[in-house]
Amino acid sequence: MIVRIVRMTFQEDKTAAFLEIFRNSKDRIRAFEGCHHVELLQDINEPNVYSTYSLWDTEEHLNQYRGSELFGQVWPATKTLFAAPPQAWSLRQTQV
Repeated sequence: MIVRIVRMTFQEDKTAAFLEIFRNSKDRIRAFEGCHHVELLQDINEPNVYSTYSLWDTEEHLNQYRGSELFGQVWPATKTLFAAPPQAWSLRQTQV
C-alpha cells in the first residue's frame, strides 16, 4: 500500500476555488483503479494550507492516475491557485 501526501499552500483568496475543485473531483479520484482512500486535511495554524492524503495499491496505480485525463484536468487548475510550490511524499506502509 502506498500513502501519498501532497501539501499545498494556496493564495488566501483562492482557497474557495480549490475547495470547489476538490469537491468536484474527489469521488472520481476515489473511483480510480487502485485508489482506496482520498481525504483533504487543513493545517490548524495556516488556514490556506491543505494536504491531500490518499492510499493506493501500488506506485504504478498512483502513476497511472498521475498520467490520466482526470489528473490532467485537476492538477493544472489547482496549480494556478498556489502561493508556494507544493510538497509531495510517497510512502510505503510498513509492519513493525
